[in-house]
Amino acid sequence: MNFLAHLFLSGEPSELMVGNFIADSVKGSATDNFSEEIQKGIRLHRAIDTFTDSHAEMLKSKERLRPRYKKYAPVITDIFYDHFLATHWQDYSTISFRDYTNQVYKYLEKYHAIFPERSQQFYNYMIKYDILFAYTKIEGIEKVMQGMSRRAHFISGMETATEELVKSYDDFKAEFKLFFPDLQKHVYEIKQH
Repeated sequence: MNFLAHLFLSGEPSELMVGNFIADSVKGSATDNFSEEIQKGIRLHRAIDTFTDSHAEMLKSKERLRPRYKKYAPVITDIFYDHFLATHWQDYSTISFRDYTNQVYKYLEKYHAIFPERSQQFYNYMIKYDILFAYTKIEGIEKVMQGMSRRAHFISGMETATEELVKSYDDFKAEFKLFFPDLQKHVYEIKQH
């Protein structure tokens, strides 16, 4: 999953959320540099990724994209799924999506100084362009994809990915709707241990 789902699955703003947010920028023993709760968030992020990567519905979505986007198919699918979480927010949360994004931005800002450099850069970009809220619109997804395509080390074609989203919108949405409750259940079980 991409940033929105990771943040949402962390629950209330907490250091668990901070760890979930920075996890992709923390490698190996660097995890030990953070508080126990942030470390739990990093581990949660990795558990979410592992579950997501092998889920049947996610695999269907990725396979639809793979012929055109090859190794970037999983990244694109993650962002598409964040779009569906954002556009169906009321199915998963009682707080408005605008209030939620503002709350998350404000909470994470308190930890900005301890973020790894890559996470600091992404946080600044996320705030500047209101990325989480941008996920609600196809145009917002398109801008995110264009930015990712510019930063990719190889030609990715991600800047055209919203064409696939529009073309197979109902399929991606149906797969997300089957996948996400399973992921929520999995995260709930992890948090109980």
